[in-house]
Amino acid sequence: MNAELTWQEAKAPAQAMEVEIAALIPKDAVVSIDQKKTGVLFSCSKAQHRWKGSTTVTVVEGTKIEPILKDIETHYQSGPFEVGNRLDIRGSYEVQISPHNTSDENYIFAEGLAPNEIRIDSGSECFTLPEGIYPGGDF
Repeated sequence: MNAELTWQEAKAPAQAMEVEIAALIPKDAVVSIDQKKTGVLFSCSKAQHRWKGSTTVTVVEGTKIEPILKDIETHYQSGPFEVGNRLDIRGSYEVQISPHNTSDENYIFAEGLAPNEIRIDSGSECFTLPEGIYPGGDF
């Protein structure tokens, strides 16, 4: 946790990482990439919050998504990340990565809720909102 970190400073690297993950999807499989410009704040503790955002990558119909997720997972296994996977409640493959140096920041990528989509969710480092800033709404 960085006590001096602003929500904008926490949001920027989280969104950049979403883009980095999306760039690992084979270009010939990508139809579109839609990164949400805003996200929401979730509590880390009574005094701190984390920014949560997402990017949706639409892939060509018929694309096998699980092998793509496993390739991205392999890419991050040799770097500065803790990498884990599981089957979500729908039985779809899901990967979570988080930097070794923080327990706050994390990224989850999995098959989206709609067909032919890969969803990339991000959670920033925790930060303290300035006095008087309400944590509801879009950030």
